[in-house]
Amino acid sequence: MLIALSSIKMSDPATTAQVAAPVRKSLRVLYADDMRQLRELLVIVLGRDGHSVDTVPNAEEALEKISSDPTAFDVVITDHHMPGMNGLELVSCIRTRPYTGKIIVFSSELSPLVDTAYRKLNVDHILPKPIFPSQLRAVFATL
Repeated sequence: MLIALSSIKMSDPATTAQVAAPVRKSLRVLYADDMRQLRELLVIVLGRDGHSVDTVPNAEEALEKISSDPTAFDVVITDHHMPGMNGLELVSCIRTRPYTGKIIVFSSELSPLVDTAYRKLNVDHILPKPIFPSQLRAVFATL
């Protein structure tokens, strides 16, 4: 049965009720990646969703920030391939600290051996690059 729009009263609760948007928690994110452009892009993408993002160009600086205040970040995102300490080494070091937040790994390639090593360290998500904003938002919705 079709109902003409003119037959709906403007005071009907169904037409005037506001649909509440889901409440999103603003997360504090630390992102370690040696590629400046990717760090800048992540700041924009996650910033638009209300998250605050600190970035560092390497794992050593990320570990320093986490060591100085393990509660400063809700999420740590790390690239796997970085000069010096790689993402796997960073995650391994983080697991020896009192950090209780989530960990996400980005990588353009992971061997089955490295993938297994990350899983043994209980990372929350492993995402293959390239990362699309919609994919990242879907992951953040689960955190």
